[in-house]
Amino acid sequence: MKFSVFQISRKGGREKNEDRHGYCYTKNSCLFLLADGMGGHPDGEVAAQIALQTVTALYQKEATPSVKDIPAFFNLAILTAHRQILRYAAEKGLLDTPRTTFVAALMQDGAVSWVHCGDSRLYFVREGELLARTRDHSYLEQAGNDLVKLAALGMNRNVLFTCLGSPTRPVFDVTGPVGLKEGDRLLLCSDGLWGSVQDTEIVYELSQKRLNDATPDLVEMALRNGGPHSDNVTVVAVEWETPDTFQSTRGSISTQMMEDGVFASTVQAGTFEPGADDLDDDAIERSIAEINDAIRRSAAVRKP
Repeated sequence: MKFSVFQISRKGGREKNEDRHGYCYTKNSCLFLLADGMGGHPDGEVAAQIALQTVTALYQKEATPSVKDIPAFFNLAILTAHRQILRYAAEKGLLDTPRTTFVAALMQDGAVSWVHCGDSRLYFVREGELLARTRDHSYLEQAGNDLVKLAALGMNRNVLFTCLGSPTRPVFDVTGPVGLKEGDRLLLCSDGLWGSVQDTEIVYELSQKRLNDATPDLVEMALRNGGPHSDNVTVVAVEWETPDTFQSTRGSISTQMMEDGVFASTVQAGTFEPGADDLDDDAIERSIAEINDAIRRSAAVRKP
């Protein structure tokens, strides 16, 4: 397995950067993650970091060296991360819960699957064409860009109706697997990018430039378009390469020589933020057990 990856995160015009991103991989599988902590709620950066660390911890357990059931993994990972954020809020006695959007892509067996919750996006570009893009969990996208309908419903077009860490169960979409071809490019990004750069420009940059040039150029374009009050801008860009047959670009990673038990990750494994607690493995296990019990109870109720 061989791929190139470039990741950039900039604070923009905000006081702090609440985006978090990273990737991890084994010999036969790789996972790319991005979370955007939501402003207007406390500790958005903590929610984003909890999401990344929780999903990464579960991936490390499941990818041995491949994930056997990707949809089941995504389902458990999202719900466990959500539960961990709620647990953090309860332990801290917060009156409001930290919240974050989330998007992740998993590549293995020559295919890619992805999951997203909120408005952090994934773009899938092949041979200059946009093959797929996630659909935001926002009132604007769900109304089909019908601003009249939104106005009639009294809804703000930019408001999300789901995220991780909200009091209600998160809504999320799982897509794939989709077969990969050499040269395919994926881009995971926070709304700081797509909110300031048109989809057509994103596709053009990804198609016409080397990945190590397109990625920083897109980020600089978003910051420039966003002006002095630009949002945080975070991008994780990936190019899929077939071993030995595709010319490597700078940033290329090959897993051919890795042993089955090796796990590599760029996701920080320490504290979430100064003053926050370490990620508690026992708490994750409790969350998993609670979620699995809820799934079993739900399945029992549905049986005739």
